[in-house]
Amino acid sequence: MEISIQVAKAPEQGASVQKEDVLMTCAFTMVSLDPNTKKPVAICPVKVETDEEKRLFAAGEKNYNIKKARAKTGLRKQTPNDEESDLIHAMWLRQLDYHDPNNPLRKPPHTHYMSSTTLSSSQIMQPQYRNRHNFMIFGGYLLKTSFELAFCCAAAFSHCRPTFLSLDPSTFENPVPVGSVLYLKATVAYTESVVDGASDAQSAGAENGEKRKEGGGTRVQIRIDSKVRDIEHGSTKPTGQFNYTFLVDRDISVMPQTYEEFMIWVDARRRAERGRGSIDGGGVEGVDEGKKGKDDGRRFTE
Repeated sequence: MEISIQVAKAPEQGASVQKEDVLMTCAFTMVSLDPNTKKPVAICPVKVETDEEKRLFAAGEKNYNIKKARAKTGLRKQTPNDEESDLIHAMWLRQLDYHDPNNPLRKPPHTHYMSSTTLSSSQIMQPQYRNRHNFMIFGGYLLKTSFELAFCCAAAFSHCRPTFLSLDPSTFENPVPVGSVLYLKATVAYTESVVDGASDAQSAGAENGEKRKEGGGTRVQIRIDSKVRDIEHGSTKPTGQFNYTFLVDRDISVMPQTYEEFMIWVDARRRAERGRGSIDGGGVEGVDEGKKGKDDGRRFTE
């Protein structure tokens, strides 16, 4: 089931919420589990009656179908398309030019290699952060921890205070038990200029010394890879991937080097293209739109 949440300023008594009062829109996908078998169980269907309920139900159904379609076109199942392959090749050629002693072109100061942007953390999972129903860590605490590391990564990368824009759809793959060790790794996966929409490939393709338009800042996408380690058995399992987007008031870009980094970049670029409309519009599909100021919409989906 999909649950939509809207966080807004409380209106006056008898008044309705205005678009400019909306602070954040969220969409959560929940699964009902049997307490004994821990397997999914069927739930009562939702009965829609009003036009607004029908609209929300249709939007949730559309989101569900979109998720299924995207799962079939992921990079684990299909290779990058022609446009993405051309961008990867162009960036690879640009790297060769940067290191060619016979070529005067050098890496611009605002471009940083992806390998130099990573931040990591590890911490023991304490019982005060457990879910009240069992001895697994509460998912909200995991989101809080991953967000803080993503914020620090964006700040260290840009050398300025980032503004949170959105969290892409995320899935908790495996539970995190109390007493285990949680490992988080943050990487700048993709950047995009707000003013001219220039991506990393276009920025890297500019001649040395050529400046991109200034004044609008840069959207920075941070990827958080998380895994949990069982201390007693030594086994390690992935717990999920979280992709945060921030706005920084600086002209800056990231450049991948290895094949793995290029795949991270391509995946982040696809996420940026899908989420650009939600960020600019300030809402999530199926939920009333929020603020429509410049990059002021907050989007949170799980």
